[in-house]
Amino acid sequence: MDYKKLRGKLNELLKLENEPVAIKWSVDEPKNIEKAEGKSKFCMKLEKAMKGEMFYSTLEEEQCIGGAKNSGLKDLREYPADVQSGLFMLPKGLYKNVPAVQRSRENERYIHPGIFNAIIFAPLDKVEFEPDVIFIVCNAKQGMEILHANTYDSGVHGIGADAFPVCSSMAATPYMTGKVTYGFGDAGSRQNMDINPEEIMVSIPANELSRIVSNLGEMRTKRFFKEE
Repeated sequence: MDYKKLRGKLNELLKLENEPVAIKWSVDEPKNIEKAEGKSKFCMKLEKAMKGEMFYSTLEEEQCIGGAKNSGLKDLREYPADVQSGLFMLPKGLYKNVPAVQRSRENERYIHPGIFNAIIFAPLDKVEFEPDVIFIVCNAKQGMEILHANTYDSGVHGIGADAFPVCSSMAATPYMTGKVTYGFGDAGSRQNMDINPEEIMVSIPANELSRIVSNLGEMRTKRFFKEE
């Protein structure tokens, strides 16, 4: 699939201000892509790719517990008890008590550990591989149009991401469910990423992108979606 061409059409139809990011999980470390330098959080890696960088990352370069756990690079059971229980998150104000953390985790999507050793992050205009997920930061109207395009010929609706971290909601969830996922990000990611307060997030399973872009183009000929 020509993702560079799809990116051009997507940006033409939606007038995106941010570059979509392609995410790919890999069993082996890729040989033709540079490895990330130093440690950073999963959400910060998304921002780097939005700004034009292409690289891959392993557990060694992941700074965030959630980023490592939710992206499948480390098993939660390998962490100390305060991390497994969620106790370490209480001072951050994300949860009031440990039971709330545990209940939340029952619904949190993650990539199963022990399978992948590397994750590739790339701006969509540089992709020459088959990605798994396309991550987009956009305004509410653009997000609405993506969701309509997803439903246009399928009748299938996207998933609301709630307050889970983006490594779960915007990466693991669309990967594991195969469904378009939308949300507002979480407190940590919005603090770590240079995005505007009014912007939202949408992630598309990569194999759905061509259909959605085609639908966006056809919808532009219809009354509700004609450009003014």
